[in-house]
Amino acid sequence: MTHLRSKRLPRPGAALAAVAGLVAALGLGATGEARAAEPARVATSTPDASRWADRAHGFASLAGGTTGGAGGKVVTVTDQASLAKYAAAEEPYVIRVAGTVAVEPFGSDIVVASDKTIIGVGDTGEIVHGELHLNPGTHNVIIRNLTIRDSYVEGDWDGKTTDFDAIQMDAVHHVWIDHNRFTRMGDGLLDIRKDSQYVTVSYNQFSDHNKAFGIGWTNNVQTQITIDHNWFTGTKQRNPSADNCAYAHLYNNYVSAQVADGDPVWTYGNWSRGRTKMVIENSYYDRVQHPYQADATAELVERGSILRKTSGRTDERGAAFAPRDFYDYRLDPAAAVPALVKKFSGPQQRIGVTLHVPGAYSTVQAAVDAVPDGNDVPVTIAVAPGTYREKVFIPAAKPKILLRGTGHHRSDTVIVFDTPAEYGGSTGSATVRIAANDVTARNLTFSNDFDEAAVELKGEQALAMKTTGDRIVFEDTAFLGNQDTLMTDSPKLNVISRVYVRDSYIEGDVDFIYGRATTVIERSVIKALSRGSTTNNGWITAASTWTGNPYGFLITRSKIVSDAPAGSFHLGRPWHPGGEPNAVAQVLIRDTRLPAAIKSSPWTDMSGFSWKDARFTEYQNYGPGAAETQDRPRMSDEDARSHTVTAYLAGTDGWAPHVRH
Repeated sequence: MTHLRSKRLPRPGAALAAVAGLVAALGLGATGEARAAEPARVATSTPDASRWADRAHGFASLAGGTTGGAGGKVVTVTDQASLAKYAAAEEPYVIRVAGTVAVEPFGSDIVVASDKTIIGVGDTGEIVHGELHLNPGTHNVIIRNLTIRDSYVEGDWDGKTTDFDAIQMDAVHHVWIDHNRFTRMGDGLLDIRKDSQYVTVSYNQFSDHNKAFGIGWTNNVQTQITIDHNWFTGTKQRNPSADNCAYAHLYNNYVSAQVADGDPVWTYGNWSRGRTKMVIENSYYDRVQHPYQADATAELVERGSILRKTSGRTDERGAAFAPRDFYDYRLDPAAAVPALVKKFSGPQQRIGVTLHVPGAYSTVQAAVDAVPDGNDVPVTIAVAPGTYREKVFIPAAKPKILLRGTGHHRSDTVIVFDTPAEYGGSTGSATVRIAANDVTARNLTFSNDFDEAAVELKGEQALAMKTTGDRIVFEDTAFLGNQDTLMTDSPKLNVISRVYVRDSYIEGDVDFIYGRATTVIERSVIKALSRGSTTNNGWITAASTWTGNPYGFLITRSKIVSDAPAGSFHLGRPWHPGGEPNAVAQVLIRDTRLPAAIKSSPWTDMSGFSWKDARFTEYQNYGPGAAETQDRPRMSDEDARSHTVTAYLAGTDGWAPHVRH
């Protein structure tokens, strides 16, 4: 965009702190005004969010924790060869299993090496006729959100002729088995053997099987294991059986519809064997023979569980141990367990891949780089609170990324750089560029803290954000800068990209919201910064909408604020990049509060193009800057009915990111 020399006076304080506390100071008054100036929202989670937490809990979280393939590349596999290749690799990988992977020969092993996450895509990732096998010494493995099924050999109910488990591990440590479905295998569904340590098994379903889940098989007493929120249904024994475990903590498990074959001994629920110390809390046993039992040499403490239509042994002996001496955990009421476990156990559609910055990836860009080209399922990049001085580029080949700050407020997590257009052009100045489709950013601040008042350059444009992708969403975000703060664009003039900005904050002085993308800004605060002039401090918008696109910029239900003198700021001007005649700005500002800083004639010409040839309108704005004058086109009531958030964003695919609010 044409450079305009900045005369803005230096701002006190650092740019990074500009948004902190600002929105709270801009509280709105009268009923009916936009709610955009509410304080930055706390990043709260839903009551059930912990059911899908992407970090291991229980014993798997101790002694360094279990992170799986964190820090490695993300890959998606659809066949046995690819799964086997990445699972056995020496380097860390996050391996997404999409659809059904059928294993041949029947019952064969897929060897899983250390530092791996194997996770099903959505709720349909599954491994059929095969076993995941962890050899001795393997460590730091996460297996989540998969179905592993159907290696049962007909007629071999006791599993005496095969060893076709769903997952088998020997002498491993730090393993998290979570949200899987195990059914109809050849021997055990889950076998954790030979002194494996620091294991958590949570939110899994074990069904239609004889020997569900066994632990142990040595005389040593070393294994530490947490088993919670699992559903055992239609199983006979080992629900689980724990042999010589140092600590076995079972809570909120649901054992139901046990196979009733009249076996007086080997049909049971939980068994504390050998010298195991077992604690059972708030579990639910429904139609179970021998719900929980302990050898004379073992210890078992039970508290808070519910027994319904059960029979046989309910042994309690010894003091066992206190799980809270090792870790904290949430204990659900036993009465709620059947409903909770039925709803939340097994593969879940909403469980996805989360890449943590800086925990697993040192920079935001490193996490972006880990996302595979051609990505077709959502990936979350969770950015911890802090200031990240880096430039970030999300290329077109990496769609479906959620960039999420994990702090309480958007000001807690800041991505910032200080490049002006003098060094790399307007695009090269952008702190963050998003070329991919279907990208969402939430609870973050994007900043370009180039100090335009401190130096004299020809190119002082300094973008905090540039987008060219389609279906881009910004929620509870802040954009800090001066000239050209936020550019929402498209790959070329006659290609329509859409951007939705909600509950956010944007500041700048010259053309600081600009580009040709169809852009909706709703329920947000826009601050027009003073450059120290009493007559012209800048322009809020500089749209370059393609003439064939009826929808350019819509600012609605928002609040424009300013520290500039009265009558010194424009709403916008028409940008024709390179003199392009078919870039005809369309801007509608409606239902928005305008400050006294807005000029009575708020639209101006640009580079020889008249504002009167552009499509500039207002509708039902209010506030001291909303006076009606001859130079302020008003949209009619009839036209306003077709210039809504829905109309701007729908396109040809019915995109409607606003409806979930």
